[in-house]
Amino acid sequence: MAGILVFVEQRNGVIRQASLQAISEAHRQAGGDVAAVLVGSGIGDAAAGLGAFGAAKVFVADDPNLARYSSEGYGEAVAKAVESAAPDAVFFAGTAMGRDLAPRVAAKLGVGALADVIALTKDGDQFVARRPVYSGKAFATVDSAGVKPQVISLRPNVFAAEQTGGSAEVVALDGLSLAIRAVVKELVDTGGGEIDVAEADIIVSGGRGLKGPENFALIRELANALGGAVGASRAAVDAGWIAHKHQVGQTGKVVSPSLYIAAGISGAIQHLAGMSSSKIIVAINKDPDAPIFKIADYGIVGDLFDVIPPMVEEVKKLAG
Repeated sequence: MAGILVFVEQRNGVIRQASLQAISEAHRQAGGDVAAVLVGSGIGDAAAGLGAFGAAKVFVADDPNLARYSSEGYGEAVAKAVESAAPDAVFFAGTAMGRDLAPRVAAKLGVGALADVIALTKDGDQFVARRPVYSGKAFATVDSAGVKPQVISLRPNVFAAEQTGGSAEVVALDGLSLAIRAVVKELVDTGGGEIDVAEADIIVSGGRGLKGPENFALIRELANALGGAVGASRAAVDAGWIAHKHQVGQTGKVVSPSLYIAAGISGAIQHLAGMSSSKIIVAINKDPDAPIFKIADYGIVGDLFDVIPPMVEEVKKLAG
């Protein structure tokens, strides 16, 4: 494997954890032959720190026109970095931005894209990827039939982020036309400082069993005590109890946290497809036959209104 280029996502100059995971996996696969491309405005200070996770070189596209995400502008920058680095593979974190950008870059390069990858092996000089299919009921082993560069998006929280203690050479990407036709004028953050479920290491999700939007306060209390994010089933989102950005599942966000707590969620296949790769799953449901218990590592058969409050108290005690 000659080398890997990793697209690094940042928000307001802060590198996303999922991108650090992608760089670390690239370093594990290619050793010191890893480059990164960082796109945005006023981001120069963030570039050098990528060497600590395995990037030997960082291409920086720093321009006011790239202050907000644009598939055209970011796609051009990544394609320019590919031209300069000539990698065998290009990695993206499988975030919302990565899932949008990876296939666009692949189209620019005239190659295919391997999406939502959870494991990588090498076959000669190319990667063979493992990815879930059929709502997580099966796994497919896929490759790019020898076509390079391979464009691969990695599912967040599957690959560990590890510091290597190295340093990176920072190179400015020049000669970008940035003929961006669709320009984002404003971003309105409705998150209220909440952790994004797509990158959270701990998620507490609520479903129909909460009986109403006001009871999501219980979910938030437990999530806050654990330092985690608030998730939700599609049923809760469709009922208007919580915003769609919290939805976990096939039509929401696919997550792989270390701990996933499902409270009042029966376990429809669409929801399981979005969280079944969690490392530890805890289910709370008063129906002992709920499908969620089939994949849970720990199950509590009981009313969530009786179970969650003492859980919160115990977590607070442990936290001191």
